[in-house]
Amino acid sequence: MGMDQEAEESEKRFAAYVEQLASAIGHAERKRPLKDYCTGLVMPLERKSVEPLAALTEPGHASAQHQSLLHFVGESSWSDEDVLAKVCGLVLPSMERQEAIAAWIIDDTAIPKKGKHSVGVAHQYCGQLGKQANCQAAVSLSIANHQSSLPIAWRLYLPQEWTKDRARCTKAGVPRNIRFKTKPQIALDQIRAACRGGLPQAPALMDAGFGKDTGLRTSLTELGVSYVAGILPQTKVWAQGRRKPHSVEKLALSLPAEAWREVQWREGAGKRLSSRFARIRVRAAHRKALPVEDPRAEEWLLVEWPKREKKPIKYMLSTLPEDTAFSRMVDIAKLRWRIERDYEELKQEVGLGHFEGRGWRGFHHHATLCIATYGFLVSERETIPPSASYSSARSQTASLSRGHRSEDASFAASTPYAEFNRDTPLPPDLGACEKSTTMSMLSCSDRKISPLQTRTKIMTQ
Repeated sequence: MGMDQEAEESEKRFAAYVEQLASAIGHAERKRPLKDYCTGLVMPLERKSVEPLAALTEPGHASAQHQSLLHFVGESSWSDEDVLAKVCGLVLPSMERQEAIAAWIIDDTAIPKKGKHSVGVAHQYCGQLGKQANCQAAVSLSIANHQSSLPIAWRLYLPQEWTKDRARCTKAGVPRNIRFKTKPQIALDQIRAACRGGLPQAPALMDAGFGKDTGLRTSLTELGVSYVAGILPQTKVWAQGRRKPHSVEKLALSLPAEAWREVQWREGAGKRLSSRFARIRVRAAHRKALPVEDPRAEEWLLVEWPKREKKPIKYMLSTLPEDTAFSRMVDIAKLRWRIERDYEELKQEVGLGHFEGRGWRGFHHHATLCIATYGFLVSERETIPPSASYSSARSQTASLSRGHRSEDASFAASTPYAEFNRDTPLPPDLGACEKSTTMSMLSCSDRKISPLQTRTKIMTQ
C-alpha cells in the first residue's frame, strides 16, 4: 500500500473513531467541536491551546471557532468519565490483540504554571522541572502491556490551600462536593472505579510516592488487586528469623552475596535490559506492633542494586503470588516505565500541558480530549506492518499548504517537538524504537486541510 493510500485509510479510521466518541458527549451540537478539537490535537501545532486550534480548523472564521471550542472545552457539561470509558472501550481490543493487559499503573504528573488563579495551582514538587515550583498536579491510572499503554482515569490533585478556600474554588468552578484527598486516595478511587468497570485485572504498579502509603496497599489487597509498590529505604519490615523489624535498606545490605542475581527484562517489543536484584519474603511492620498484634500477610520485598552502585537504588513490596518466577516479577515491576512514555507523548505530541484556561471543567475536558486523541494513536499501532522500517528520529511534519494558510493560521506552523512541555527526560537506556504512520487530509468541519501529511510518531517499545 502506497503512502497516500495509507494516509487516506488512516484518515478514515480517525473519522470513524471520533464519530464513535461523539456518542459519549450527549448533545448533537457537540459533535462538530469534538471533531475539530481532536483534529487539532493530532496536528503538528507548536501550541495546542484553544486559540491555535481554532485558527487551524477554521482559518476563515477563527474568532467564531475560538468561541465555539472555548465553550465546548471550558463550559460544556459532558462527562469526562463517560468519554474516557468510551475511549477505553474502543482502544482496549486493539491493545489486547497485541498482548494481554499486564499492569495497572498509578502515577502523577505536574504541569508548570505561572500565576495563582489556575485551578489547583500551588507551590509543590514538579517532576518536569525536578524541583518545587508553581504547578498543577494530576493523578492518573493507566492500563498497560509491553506494546502500549493508555490512561483510563485522570483527576486533578487539589491541595488543602485550595479546598479550604471555598471562594477560590467557586471562582475556578470546582464542584461543591469536591473535598481534599491525598494523591493515594485519588488513586484508590480510580482503582475502585476500574474494578467496578470490569476491566481486565492486572497488578497495580506504583512508585514510592504512592507505595509508601500503607492504607493504599492495604485497600488494594482488600479489593483483590495485587501490587508492586515502590517504598522508601527506611520502611520497616519483619523478616523470618529476625527478632525485630529492620529497615528494608538495612535488611538488603545484610543479605548474603548468593541472594543477589542478575535478571533481564524487556522494554517494548524487543530491547532487553538487566540489573542485579534480590527478593525475600517479609511482613510489613506497622509502627512498633509485633506480628501477632498486627498479623499482616507475607509479601515479597524486591530490591534492585546495580553492581556499579554503592547501595541499593530501589525497594518494592509486592503481593504477587509466592510462586511467581523471579524474572517474571522483575519484568512486571519494570513495566511501570511505560507511564513515563505516556506522559512524554501526551505532553509533546498531543498538548496535554497546553490548556490556558483556569477552570476545573476545562482542565479535565482538555485532558480527556488529549487522552482520547492519544488513544487513537495507540490503536493505530496494529495497522503498521511488521516489515515497516524503524526510525529513532522524532516525527517529521510537513507544513500546511500556502493555499490554506492565513494570518489567523500562523500558529499552525510545524515546530520541533523538543520545544514542547515535557516531563523528566527518559534515561538513555530505554532506547525505545519508533515507527511512524502517515495521516493526511484530516477533515476539519466541512472542509479538508490539504495537502497536509503529518507523520505521527507511534512508539513500539
